[in-house]
Amino acid sequence: MNSLKILVTGAAGQLGNELRSILEERMPGQTVYVDLPQADLTSRELAEDLLRQGGFTHVVNCAAYTAVDRAEEEKLQCKEVNEGIVSNLARIADELGTRIIHISTDYVFDGNTCRPYTESDKPEPLSVYGATKRKSETILLGLAPNSMVLRTGWLYSPHGHNFMKTVLSLAEKKDRIGIVADQTGTPTYAGDLASAIVSILESNHWVPGVFHFANEGVATWYDFAVAILEEAGMPEKAAVVAPISTADYPCAAARPHYSVLDKSRFKATFGITIPHWRDGLRRCMAEMAAIN
Repeated sequence: MNSLKILVTGAAGQLGNELRSILEERMPGQTVYVDLPQADLTSRELAEDLLRQGGFTHVVNCAAYTAVDRAEEEKLQCKEVNEGIVSNLARIADELGTRIIHISTDYVFDGNTCRPYTESDKPEPLSVYGATKRKSETILLGLAPNSMVLRTGWLYSPHGHNFMKTVLSLAEKKDRIGIVADQTGTPTYAGDLASAIVSILESNHWVPGVFHFANEGVATWYDFAVAILEEAGMPEKAAVVAPISTADYPCAAARPHYSVLDKSRFKATFGITIPHWRDGLRRCMAEMAAIN
């Protein structure tokens, strides 16, 4: 473990922040954290220099363009970040023997199923964002086949922009909150994903390929919103959350109606216990309270 030297990209985002918190406690001084604008890894030259000079054993690539609706208009920008960065890192990492853990998404699937998606299910993305993330997976495993792809979904944390923070903000301003109730997935606390990633790094049990990680359980966005307000000690606000349909809340990008991920392969391979999403929500609330 002491020989590890880790690069975390997208370090200012939700997962990057959670990784920093855990890594600095469990492996202090062994990680370099980079993000825009200081490190524009869409530049192949910059990415190559960073990896060659850094001597990293592992890269955890959290860098991503995640504005799902805006991506429908900003296709080039989305492609440059989600595909370009992976391509630049993978070309050099494979040569240097650096291992990459790349974060992908449940939005690589179209949602036309009623059972959790396995890694062997065929991706059929509905959006520009989903398509670029799917392409990033094939680029990575094509250029650096000893890499690992971790698909996740419905990520939230005390950091950055996410559904949990939006719901809490709306609850303070509105008497009625309409939340989509016909999209089903699994809310995933970024701290739990970060903890799983660090456990993999610490164990040095490396298995390349695609894996699914999300918290246990399933929920609709409506279920998640109600739980957020209940856990925040705002039961009176939870009572005024109204279920609406996807058709009632039109967006530029289509979302899968069902994007629950099957984590069986991940659990069997790494022996990591995954908490239920409601438990993750409680711990996220506690983290947010400690920060504030």
